Amino acid sequence: MTQIRLNRYPSFYYRLKLFLALSRTPHGLIDMATPVFAALIWLGHIPSFSIVFLGLLTTFAGYTAVYALNDIVDYRQDQQTILQGETCPADGDLDAILVRHPMACGFLSFREGLIWTVSWAALAIIGAYLLNPVCLWIFTAGCALEAIYCVMWRISHYRTLVSGAVKTLGAVAAIFAVDPHPSVVFLAALFLCLFFWEIGGQNIPNDWTDVETDSRLGARTVPVWLGAHRSSMIILGSILVALPLNTAVFQLSPVHYPPMYLIAALATGVYLLLLPALRLCYSQSRQNAMTLFNRGSYYPLVLMGIVLIKAIL
Repeated sequence: MTQIRLNRYPSFYYRLKLFLALSRTPHGLIDMATPVFAALIWLGHIPSFSIVFLGLLTTFAGYTAVYALNDIVDYRQDQQTILQGETCPADGDLDAILVRHPMACGFLSFREGLIWTVSWAALAIIGAYLLNPVCLWIFTAGCALEAIYCVMWRISHYRTLVSGAVKTLGAVAAIFAVDPHPSVVFLAALFLCLFFWEIGGQNIPNDWTDVETDSRLGARTVPVWLGAHRSSMIILGSILVALPLNTAVFQLSPVHYPPMYLIAALATGVYLLLLPALRLCYSQSRQNAMTLFNRGSYYPLVLMGIVLIKAIL
């Protein structure tokens, strides 16, 4: 494979952007809103400064490590993808807004990527343990599931279920970070809400954008294995399950949320998830799949804003 060569002495800022691209940091920063939303909707107020500082640092380290782990495990596979003609720059995908697969493209060595990943994982492990040892076990499970998810790329389209579980773990850990004895029913509702949001609003739409390349490489993603029509039905069905579950999460919280907050949360889901999903079902186009993925990525961020307003007032 012909690698794209760097300048002999690239600037620090340029190199930093490559490492941030490895961890999909623009998307990771948005994803950090998910555990913040979970902690705030359960507590109803902003926790102490020490918990906020340690929690945000640990969350950033955890997401940075897990997203980079994806490229570590998929290194050879990503090289094959690029050999099939996929370009390294992004083309509108929020998940690759800097550079897509910087190690496979030759911008970073595998050793550099591994050191970056292990360093952030070590920081996340320390932070998770200090917050609550349960958080450490959850982070470890998340890393293991992420590796399994990558390995299943050519094995089974049920990997999307693994992705759904991985995306929920940050939120579950956030609850245990602020309360060692949360409600099991609340945790179950939160888990399922985020699980179906990830499947219908993130994972399958994102795989849809790569369906042609994935098909050539023998991948078994949902769009490749089940086709456009059934994939669009799964997307729509998952979102139709996630939205009422989100309302249940608000109602199961020990904090009282007036109807205006529930209406705002439901309207957010309709605009960011349901309407793009309906357009995708109608058109079944790659562009609308990418639109759903990009717009759906902001769903937890807006929900975080809603509960943050309640926490401040």
